[in-house]
Amino acid sequence: MIAEQDIPVYHTLADVFGSAAAALPHAKRWNDLAEQFEIRFGRKPTYIARAPGRVNLIGEHIDYALFGVLPAAIERDILIACGARSTPTISHSQGVPDAPGSVVAENLLPKYTRQIFAPALRDPQPVSDQDAHVESWHLDINVKELRWESYVKAGYYGVLNYHFSGVEESPSPVDLLVTGSVPAGSGLSSSAAMVVASTLAFLAVNGKLADSVGHSTLNKGGLVELSMKNEKRVGVNSGGMDQAASVMSDPSSALYITFFPSLSASVVPVPAHAVFVCANSLVVSDKVLTAKRGYNLRVVETLVGAYILAKSVGIQIGDKDKITYREVVGRFAGETPGEDMGSDALEKAITELEPKLDVLKPENSENGQLGVTMDEMIRMTGLTQEVFHEVYLSWVDIEATYFQLYRRAKHVLTEARRVLQFRRTCLEAAESGASDGKDVALIRKLGSLMNDSQSSCSDLFECSCPELDELTRIAREAGAYGSRLTGAGWGGCTVSLVAEDKVSDFIQKVKASYLPYKNLEGSALNEVIFATKPGSGACVYKLDA
Repeated sequence: MIAEQDIPVYHTLADVFGSAAAALPHAKRWNDLAEQFEIRFGRKPTYIARAPGRVNLIGEHIDYALFGVLPAAIERDILIACGARSTPTISHSQGVPDAPGSVVAENLLPKYTRQIFAPALRDPQPVSDQDAHVESWHLDINVKELRWESYVKAGYYGVLNYHFSGVEESPSPVDLLVTGSVPAGSGLSSSAAMVVASTLAFLAVNGKLADSVGHSTLNKGGLVELSMKNEKRVGVNSGGMDQAASVMSDPSSALYITFFPSLSASVVPVPAHAVFVCANSLVVSDKVLTAKRGYNLRVVETLVGAYILAKSVGIQIGDKDKITYREVVGRFAGETPGEDMGSDALEKAITELEPKLDVLKPENSENGQLGVTMDEMIRMTGLTQEVFHEVYLSWVDIEATYFQLYRRAKHVLTEARRVLQFRRTCLEAAESGASDGKDVALIRKLGSLMNDSQSSCSDLFECSCPELDELTRIAREAGAYGSRLTGAGWGGCTVSLVAEDKVSDFIQKVKASYLPYKNLEGSALNEVIFATKPGSGACVYKLDA
């Protein structure tokens, strides 16, 4: 299984990219990063940690409901050059001593200023039998203003608290230099890539990727889980798709990532003549601004809806259990606990459960309002206000007048079914060795599923925006088989399925029709709209001493 594979540590760029020829276009960027590190810190870096962004082909906002998704890593990435610091540095003159684990972090983009910080060792805390983990270290992260170094700190947090007791062993002081080619706020998961790369950098510098005899101490699945926990430090409740895609991707395929009953991933070959084109709407999806009424609100609506649905179909559930839609489907279908019923049975069970979603509508929906008020929602759960607040509101900040339980549930179940259909179509194409004619028919089917996904994201989950709706419409008119938003939404990118021999023509047609692109040429245009192939997952590159 991919989750059980070791995190790769490479010694040449040819290994990173699969061949010397494939590495050649990237060599200058990596060399420039290493040279800049030496200029700024007076020595060569020891490692460069790499984590790619990702494009989600289909399966939006269903990972935290524990349904499978279908992303692929893109070639654009975050790189962090790093090295342990053994002697005092400029940090002294700026008020931060070379305390255990102190960090000097710089970014090649000049708009991001140098940051210096150090973790604080907490006082010893009593541990009860019920405590799974008590944190020894603390770092200040401002969750109300997501600065670039917040993601570096987030990656560091888990390394500190899961790999250092603070008593017998302390982390090394570290210097970091960051660069990235994944556009921030684009829906291509720059934040997860930054957290994964940061986590890898601190693990590598502190010798935590392998034990004293060279055996791996953390596999890919472990890195995904650690990175998921780390990213929650910045205030966004991630379902794990972004981190899994960044860590586990294979350069030849998309990934089918499932989260139930445990994290797993399998390769899904994409039809040979299909190309995916990412297009940035140039609307920045600011997680700080959208979380209350966007991402975090959807998480709560999804969890509450699953609880109500579970009770309505006779599933036994405790008052404080946070059941997910995937678990509801499994129990509804009589799935053996701890096992996966399989794709065909899962699709059948989803189809059978969909008609039962009406229980999530308000008692009186004659005025067309399908949402429910807070009081109605609590009453529908049968919980007391105190228990409801503890389970669903105490850990997250949300804001809404009406909670759209039915719409969110309808999207989640139909989107989960579309993912299964998309995967099956890709596997059938690979197994049949489809000829060009049949290949086109299969690609059209994939495109139709993507279009249906966009409609659902826009109308039911309401995570699109006018610019994304316009850009997907333009893409279809320009010849795309299918086009949909990718990522959390509310801005960011679209992904379009385009015939391999039509990519250049497609990009020019989109440029001519989407107003923000009209004055862009050359590299500026390539920054906002580009074709991508599935890329490789995260790794560490060890430089020669």
